Amino acid sequence: MRNQEVSRIFAAMADILAIKSASVHRIRTYRRASENVASLGRPIDELWGADQLDTIPGIGKTLASKIDELMRTGRIEAYQKLKAEVPAGVVAMLQIPGVGAKRVALFWNTLGVTTVDDLAQAARDGRVASLPGMGARSQEELLAGIEMLGRRTDRMLLGIAWPLARDMLGALREAPGVVRAIPAGSLRRRRETVGDLDLLVAAEGPDPDGAAIARSVMDRFCGLPQVAEVLLSGITKSSIRTHDGLQVDLRVLEPARWGTALQYFTGSQAHNIRLRSIARERGLSLSEYALQRDDGSQILCATEEQVYGALGLPYIPPELREDRGEIMAAQNGRLPQLVQIEDLLGDLHMHSTWSDGHQSLLEMARAAQAHGLSYAVVADHTWSLGVVRGLTADRLRAQRHAIAEANRELGGGFRLLAGAEVEIRADGSLDFPDEVLAELDVVVAALHSGLRQSREQVTSRVLGAIRNPHVDIIAHPTGRLIGEREAADLDMEAVFQAAAETGTALEVNSWPKRLDLRDAHVRRAIELGVMLSVGSDAHHGSGFSDLAYGVATARRGWATVADVVNVWPAERLLEWTSRPGAS
Repeated sequence: MRNQEVSRIFAAMADILAIKSASVHRIRTYRRASENVASLGRPIDELWGADQLDTIPGIGKTLASKIDELMRTGRIEAYQKLKAEVPAGVVAMLQIPGVGAKRVALFWNTLGVTTVDDLAQAARDGRVASLPGMGARSQEELLAGIEMLGRRTDRMLLGIAWPLARDMLGALREAPGVVRAIPAGSLRRRRETVGDLDLLVAAEGPDPDGAAIARSVMDRFCGLPQVAEVLLSGITKSSIRTHDGLQVDLRVLEPARWGTALQYFTGSQAHNIRLRSIARERGLSLSEYALQRDDGSQILCATEEQVYGALGLPYIPPELREDRGEIMAAQNGRLPQLVQIEDLLGDLHMHSTWSDGHQSLLEMARAAQAHGLSYAVVADHTWSLGVVRGLTADRLRAQRHAIAEANRELGGGFRLLAGAEVEIRADGSLDFPDEVLAELDVVVAALHSGLRQSREQVTSRVLGAIRNPHVDIIAHPTGRLIGEREAADLDMEAVFQAAAETGTALEVNSWPKRLDLRDAHVRRAIELGVMLSVGSDAHHGSGFSDLAYGVATARRGWATVADVVNVWPAERLLEWTSRPGAS
């Protein structure tokens, strides 16, 4: 988790510099460093120990020295100085949806407010409306944003919790006697956020009751570098709190009871209540320890398949265990064969240094290939999104030549396809004419601005893009950022129906901050016959790992290979984008 610590500090430094109106280059340098460190595929401690910090994209001598200072001393002096210059409450205003650094500086310097509560009072008093560039409507939007901020929770993103659990379990698997180690709870069900972590370990050893083996596992757990505080240390259960404030519970059990324990602690609560009801109908009681008959004898289950089998059910994948019809589907033999990460042949949404990506076309292609893909769509931003160096029509055509050159360099083992993430502008138009879009292999359209427009306005914009014959995919349709920005107020039924009618795919964006479409939307889209695309939105080669989160979200929405377009070979995908009325 040191990666997250470094990333968080650099992001905070960028925020403070932005409030102080520092140079755009300096702010971008810290933001890029934050993103690249967060997406590293290995612990930054290892790179520091090997004197390889300069191999991280965007990390030059200056930033490497700051990471080194943090590793050696536990602090970065430059960060401490910045924090002393801008009150923490002022920086916290950046968390308000729709509020950027310029406005925060305006509120602070003009109104003298230093906390979100102070700012809310200033808005209620009407003082915000009198500021330059504000007005009554902006004041109302600010109050709505502060209200949204108050609804946020401290739950951790799936994309942060999963690597944390993976690293902790990896260390526990090395303990003597450990035969299995798996995350349970909402993390195993791949919910988009988790409130805490449940880890399960099966261990066995020469001692009859397994106490010595369990104790050694618990000692290792409580001594992990992620541990900030030990809350409970026992033989069968221990609890710790990480440096990020997340509670992690570990349970050690005997392999013979692994199936019932894993099923019980995976949940969900509603799913488990249904299972216990089925067990009672069969004269059984189901607990975390075993299935018990009325005569007191037990049925031990070493696997979850045995648990479900004893209840007359096929195995139900963890992602479906939310009591949303999965048990009835299992009873009727209608459980879907869910899509898997191995089914994806391509990625239809990635970025390069031609816009706001951090690696070249060739570097991104090789990274995608290393992740098991055979093709990827270059979907850099277009010119309306100027803050990320969006492409003009001339640069887009130049990029197509660069893509062709990269494909020659790749030698046929992998293929880049020419695309673009075209902006759906505030007036509903796309920022390239049809003749430019027609030149691309795949057209991805997306909302990035005007997300707070009325339901009629924002829905009309998306429907217009869906009905454009050159648009193949709508990226991250609702525009949400989990815990940071609420979704646009789209009429999702209208969006799904239009997408089904036109054959336009809707994206399940895999970036852990988005996971958009969300699981419930995925399921409804499938019910209405909408095709899906699982896209990484990778801005760095390591971002292709995020596809696992997108696939997990699609699985939670009951998606199969028949519902996802990028399980197809590139040739079939291009036939689809060339369908009548498409690009």
